[in-house]
Amino acid sequence: MAPMGIRLSPLGLAVFCLLGLGVLYQLYSGLLAGRLALFVLGAGGGHDVPPDTLPEGTVDLRELLAVSVLAAVRGGEEVKRVRESNILNEKAKGKTREGAEEKMTSGDVLSNRKMFYLLKNSFPSVQINTEEHVDAPDKEIIFWDRSIPEDIKEKIQPKEVPAESVTVWIDPLDATQEYTEDLRQYVTTMVCVAVNGEPVIGVIHKPFSAYTAWAMVDGGSNVKARSSYSERTPRIIVSRSHAGKVEQVARQTFGNKTVIIPAGGAGYKVLALLDVPDKKQEKADVYIHVTYIKKWDICAGNAVLKALGGHMTTLTGEEISYTGSDGNEGGLLASISVDHHALVNKLPDLKKASHKQT
Repeated sequence: MAPMGIRLSPLGLAVFCLLGLGVLYQLYSGLLAGRLALFVLGAGGGHDVPPDTLPEGTVDLRELLAVSVLAAVRGGEEVKRVRESNILNEKAKGKTREGAEEKMTSGDVLSNRKMFYLLKNSFPSVQINTEEHVDAPDKEIIFWDRSIPEDIKEKIQPKEVPAESVTVWIDPLDATQEYTEDLRQYVTTMVCVAVNGEPVIGVIHKPFSAYTAWAMVDGGSNVKARSSYSERTPRIIVSRSHAGKVEQVARQTFGNKTVIIPAGGAGYKVLALLDVPDKKQEKADVYIHVTYIKKWDICAGNAVLKALGGHMTTLTGEEISYTGSDGNEGGLLASISVDHHALVNKLPDLKKASHKQT
């Protein structure tokens, strides 16, 4: 006998159970569908192809370009924020081969942390070389939402390469010396991607003007080359610290009307060879560096110039490999819209100067 004198027949009991199961099914299916939708939306984020469709052990260079641009911009935000706070926490981290003091600031450290972990979390299987040391306690949780900017989508096609062939070079703050002197126009953040030692992706970002140049070899770019080279009055851009060493030999090589432009930062000097919409950006025809220089300083510029048909070599015309050691011993000659081989042949005295300084 059921409570209150109500007797449940076997058929009624079966119907009641079926109704209960139906209600539970509707609730569970709705919850499952909602979670599935959230997962799809969260994973998609503007990504054309789901990441798990890539073969294991490969990376897409278009995706790597998108993350590199984002990393340079995020690092630049830290560089700008620290400089505008005027609390740089400046300290010496060593000396260059020429005996000049190398400086490091909070801008270098915080930019490096942001750039390194964004790239490492997005592409954990890729080798990343960076100018500043990364300490485990400073690990930052930062991820890419897998979105690709429209200008990159329009110009660059997906291209898969083995992850083991890729090396990423980061310069979290190029022109630190000038940064401490508040010469903001020279400061850049840079990311370069090399495949089997050859530079294929370059990103140069100017934090204080919010301008970013990017290029991919055999892909596309958002910047153009300058084409107004004059053999009569060539404009040569050099490091501020080396201008005196280069000027006399450069005038003997290119003529007395040669214009020497002292400037800071390798990224800034490469942009001087390009058509950059920045009023504070000086213009040059050739970039010369006669001493030892680190690869994270030059890899991004090398990739950009190469993508646009330009050249960056040692002073003897040798291509620079972005594997192995982090330094380039042979000086530097960069040009675009110029006969680069002819320039190399004009530089015997600068080759000697390079060997003396290194």
